[in-house]
Amino acid sequence: MKHDQRTDTFTAPIDDRYFEDYTAGATYEYGSVAVTQEEIVGFASQYDPQSFHVDPVAAREGPFGGLVASGWHTVALMMQLFARHYLSTVASLGSPGVDELRWLKPVRPGDRLRLRLHTLDTRLSRSDPRRGIVRTLAELLDQGGEPVLRVTVVNLLRTRDSA
Repeated sequence: MKHDQRTDTFTAPIDDRYFEDYTAGATYEYGSVAVTQEEIVGFASQYDPQSFHVDPVAAREGPFGGLVASGWHTVALMMQLFARHYLSTVASLGSPGVDELRWLKPVRPGDRLRLRLHTLDTRLSRSDPRRGIVRTLAELLDQGGEPVLRVTVVNLLRTRDSA
């Protein structure tokens, strides 16, 4: 999914960002995170203990030809960057869910991931005009610029007036 190459910036810092500061059509890129074998094995040992996530030797004979991160680990890495850079620390009211979560490419030890976000749409809540709904397409890109994860995130945020 290609969007224009423009990268926007917020006028409000993350600790003073409200619903009104999110603009439909805006695109952002943030951070990068290196993925290590130790993190892959540690996460998967606790939450997704399949051999291609926890055993580098067995993983060589598995469907990916080597160790790969759990998709849920990849989602957690996306959320880490999303929360640190995009999601307001003062106006977030949680999320009713996500749509169309896709793992597009295996994440391997040594990969470096960055987050690209495209604000799809914003609207005031019909049930409570003191909050708004922001839908955001989130993509994690590897060091080659290829998307490894794509998900549409839905967030509820306080309006500036309600603060």
